[in-house]
Amino acid sequence: MASNKYFYAVGRRKTAVAQVRLFSGKGDSTINGLPFDAYIKRADLFQTLFSPLKVAGVAEGYHFDVTVEGSGESAQIQAIRHALSRALVIADENLKKALKGAGFLSRDSRQVERKKPGLHKARKGPSWSKR
Repeated sequence: MASNKYFYAVGRRKTAVAQVRLFSGKGDSTINGLPFDAYIKRADLFQTLFSPLKVAGVAEGYHFDVTVEGSGESAQIQAIRHALSRALVIADENLKKALKGAGFLSRDSRQVERKKPGLHKARKGPSWSKR
């Protein structure tokens, strides 16, 4: 990395946890040791990943190193977005209003509901027939 100083933040979504180190200046951004374009396969997730940097207007000013685990690809990218937003606020407090207005600083706490006994899924019960 270009410099040793970085801004650290954690983001979460479903069971995905992302730890982001945000560095100032130009450099290669990596996710789990891979270049981000090798890690992400879907094109729509690129927009999700870089949306905090675009909203803040600092897309060229930072690069990041991410460690993410748990859940699926989409939830991992949303966890990274959450962590990037938090790290940007730590780096520059003036960006908080724009990022909060875009909804990037709030944790999306929705989780999969557990299966209950006697039911097929969390809420779907067996078919019932009167006769």
